[in-house]
Amino acid sequence: MAHPTLTDASTAPWDAAESLPRGADERVDHLVVLGLVPDGARVLDIGCGDGSLLALLRDRRNIDGRGIELSREGVNACLARGLPVIQGDADTDLANYPDDAFDVVVLSQTIQATRNPRIVLEHLLRIGKQVIISFPNFGHWRVRTELAFRGRMPMTEIMPETWYETPNIHHCTIRDFVGLCRTVGANIEKATALDGRGKPMRYSMPWWFWNLVGAQGVFLLRRGPAKPL
Repeated sequence: MAHPTLTDASTAPWDAAESLPRGADERVDHLVVLGLVPDGARVLDIGCGDGSLLALLRDRRNIDGRGIELSREGVNACLARGLPVIQGDADTDLANYPDDAFDVVVLSQTIQATRNPRIVLEHLLRIGKQVIISFPNFGHWRVRTELAFRGRMPMTEIMPETWYETPNIHHCTIRDFVGLCRTVGANIEKATALDGRGKPMRYSMPWWFWNLVGAQGVFLLRRGPAKPL
């Protein structure tokens, strides 16, 4: 079976990320997400941290946004920005949301920190008409090098904590995530990989290539039926 390829960069909305006006504290991967969210959408940002992505979407896309954040410090930072965010846990609280409650559900750099990634993903696909997920790619060549030649759990720009301090409990690769999407019947509408600087990689390549050189994956999903991979 032929390897599937990522969306051609010439038509991908994240290809314009570098041309968007960028504030001093705005991350390029947040601009990638910005390119996937339509104006005026109802958005739920899960694991929203200090609210920087939610604030960006509010200011640039005029969204009706809500957030869930586990840490009290993060919730306080969001409230200071005027964002409607509650303290909650993705592993336990998503079951309380009704079907199709939001146009877009965002889970940015969080799925690897959940206890039950499959159950969380199934809830996201139920709650949102579309789902945007980004995560660090544990198949990146630097991670492989650290394990192969130093025999140690890697520390990178995307995963800077030591093994005993990291919040990540379910490391996965881009290839692993594609397999999970197939398992839960998620339709991958668009996908890309970001390099070590957080910038979108520009060429359409097989999944195994992005699995090797992509530091992060960003996926736009919709409920199935899943497309053949």
